[in-house]
Amino acid sequence: MRSDVNPPFMGLIVQKFGGTSVADADRIHRAARRAIAAKEKGNQVVVVVSAMGDTTDHLIELARQVCSHGGCDKSPPKREMDQLLATGEQVTIALMAMAIHAQGHEAISFHGGQIGLMTDAAFTKARVQSINHHRILKELEEGKICIVAGFQGVTPEGDFTTLGRGGSNATLVALGAVLKADVCENYTDVDGIFTADPRICKNARKIDRISYDEMLELAGLGASVLQTRAVEFAKKYDVPIHVRHSQHEGEGTWIVAETPNMEHIVVSGAALKKDLTRVTVKNVPDRPGIAAKIFGDIAAANIVVDDIIQNVMDDNTANISFTVEHGDLDDIRPVVDRIVRELGSSARAIYHGDLAKVSVVGVGMRVHTGVAQRMFKALADAKVNIQNITTSEIKISCIIDKENGPKALQIVHDAFELGNTK
Repeated sequence: MRSDVNPPFMGLIVQKFGGTSVADADRIHRAARRAIAAKEKGNQVVVVVSAMGDTTDHLIELARQVCSHGGCDKSPPKREMDQLLATGEQVTIALMAMAIHAQGHEAISFHGGQIGLMTDAAFTKARVQSINHHRILKELEEGKICIVAGFQGVTPEGDFTTLGRGGSNATLVALGAVLKADVCENYTDVDGIFTADPRICKNARKIDRISYDEMLELAGLGASVLQTRAVEFAKKYDVPIHVRHSQHEGEGTWIVAETPNMEHIVVSGAALKKDLTRVTVKNVPDRPGIAAKIFGDIAAANIVVDDIIQNVMDDNTANISFTVEHGDLDDIRPVVDRIVRELGSSARAIYHGDLAKVSVVGVGMRVHTGVAQRMFKALADAKVNIQNITTSEIKISCIIDKENGPKALQIVHDAFELGNTK
């Protein structure tokens, strides 16, 4: 280990490296050098890591194979899935600590339970409740780089939980908040946040700065770089996030509090959410409390719904429709089927898949008019049919056929000239 005296403390940085950034031994060593470089500048450093490469996907596939053995295709128990998936990050934390040691610096690794990252018991979609940061602070004060497993926590009973897809970002910002970090650096395989998915829109442009509210909307609408809960943490505790490329230097995208200058940009980005299913519950009694009952039961199953529409019929019934992500379909079917049975013989459920949602987001919408008309006209000119529309103060979303999704994203991206250099 190095024997020189640590330089004066300058700040606290929490870094996060995604799966592609730690996919093999060479990349783990490159990530380790990033952490060491920050430490040598006088910072205290905490590193959050994901499972290596496609490890999580391989574990999910292995679970599927085991549960479909002998032709009996059953969904894996969610508690056991979390027990399984939590192992991926535990491999990476140990290897990252070893890489830092090999480069002459001290490091210590922690899984979620070792730092008291407590969650609720919503297996596969758990929410962070609290973090006991005292052990991390103690190790930082002794000059060590702390390596923390992302994506996971534990219940009060000690069961492992996972935080959903992209959950390592939630770990990153939750640690940044509780440790009062100066910045959370999210290292990934892209240069930052783009005006649209660059794999679909070839003229997508990197955004230098974006507000928490804009990023929160984009994350919820399909932009996969950050999980919505991570942005919620960042906004609540005013923690700046710097999204950067793990393989080279250079500024990425800063996610920060809104400034007046941001309102000059009418639309900051466009997003596409693929693989949606619309659920319609028909012949629902049109009386107070029914909607609360339906969505209360769905919420109790930890299923997120969107794009809710209610149509009242002439016979004192209503049709209630909402969308869910395709991955939640197996979970929501039994809930909705039970609701239909309880509503009576006339009620029934219809599932319409192969949908997508294209959206534009920008804080400038608050002070500029004509945004919706511009978006609708661009889609109409391209013969893309809009099935549903939802809006907020800084967002407009359209439900469309899935097959039109990539084309629609490019259309609205170009309609607002998002590819132009500002």
